[in-house]
Amino acid sequence: MQFTLADLETIVAARAASGDTKASYTATLAARGVEHVAKKLGEEATETVIAAVSQDDASLASESADLLYHLIVLLQVRKVPLADVMAELGRRTSQSGIAEKAARPDASGAGTHDE
Repeated sequence: MQFTLADLETIVAARAASGDTKASYTATLAARGVEHVAKKLGEEATETVIAAVSQDDASLASESADLLYHLIVLLQVRKVPLADVMAELGRRTSQSGIAEKAARPDASGAGTHDE
């Protein structure tokens, strides 16, 4: 059986709800709040980029796992279900990426190059 992001979401939710900051890194992150978790997510994103351009595949996989974990923690702290993210991805895949981006409310063109 393959481990899924839904599995990770379930584990993160349980550990965050436990409040056991002495035994659970997830509970510690959740207790520190959205700003702290968002900062950690940003750090992990940077580490993932560095691994992508200058490290081996194993490092990229490891940093990607950290990035996904911290994203799931952030979603949990903000009470945004992973299902909402997956639904948005599903909606977006119903058309080309170029058409989808052009239809976004913020499609002013600012910041859209190289994405």
